[in-house]
Amino acid sequence: MSTQGSNRAIIAALLANLAIAVTKFAAWAFSGSSSMLAEGVHSLADTGNQILLLRGGRRSMKKADQQHPFGFGRERYVYAFVVSIILFSVGGVFSLYEGFDKLQHPHALENAWLPVVVLIVAMVAESFSLRTAVRESNHTRGTQSWVAFIRHSKAPELPVVLLEDVAALTGLVFAFLGVVLTIVTGNGLFDAIGTLAIGVLLVLVAIILGMETKSLLVGEGASAADVERIRDAINADDEVESLIHMKTLYLGPDEMLVAAKIAFSGKKKLADVATAINALEARVRAAVPIARVIYIEPDVYVAPGAGNPSTEAIIIKAAD
Repeated sequence: MSTQGSNRAIIAALLANLAIAVTKFAAWAFSGSSSMLAEGVHSLADTGNQILLLRGGRRSMKKADQQHPFGFGRERYVYAFVVSIILFSVGGVFSLYEGFDKLQHPHALENAWLPVVVLIVAMVAESFSLRTAVRESNHTRGTQSWVAFIRHSKAPELPVVLLEDVAALTGLVFAFLGVVLTIVTGNGLFDAIGTLAIGVLLVLVAIILGMETKSLLVGEGASAADVERIRDAINADDEVESLIHMKTLYLGPDEMLVAAKIAFSGKKKLADVATAINALEARVRAAVPIARVIYIEPDVYVAPGAGNPSTEAIIIKAAD
């Protein structure tokens, strides 16, 4: 996934949310609408989230050092996980608190036209932000459904922005309905219900984001398609007698580790094995370019039952 494309979507969302947050807080100050206050806090939290995503992207580009020999690629996952926590605590929990408070102390809105105008303008701005995120995501989404893209994407920024923008638009609809019904009926209960709906929405989105980024933080391996490409690249080498076992791990959205134990003929010289391994690494990188860190352990193939437990375990040489 293009980092530049992710940044465009993040910056578009940041500018939209910052402008919207200011107008929402102004509308709340003049109208007293709890839905507007909840939406203002939501937009402010989203603005902070986009700053965190940009920060994570910059930190992930730091060069590897002695303490972090595999680099800082996972910083992007860490910051995406922090975003889910902020969305849950600052956005969701605050909105629920404000909604429950308004249920207990409902009151009519002042200058009721103002929050309606602000909400309509905010919907337009959020739509442009979502459009940017969708356009950038389509560059790498391919034939995946949107659910599959969000669940399986290794780069967290675009899925985060997509979910935030969808949540923001849905929250604006809740706030709009709450404000309009309060204006029509004169009952502040509807404004409180809109605020509660926004809180529940943000908590659900935060939980989804947290679960997906947690999986990335723990460590995910290559997709089945990439595993097959790597396996085919190794097995295509005539020097390889068998691929005993292999493991993969994403070190970051754009970098994968591949570790494999490969059986060569016991008659080969060490220099020839080293040359074969170098050729294998080049072939694997050509098949899967993000497989930048590759460790190959050579072994001698022993037929199953011949007493070598390392080669009796798993033999995944592709069938001819």
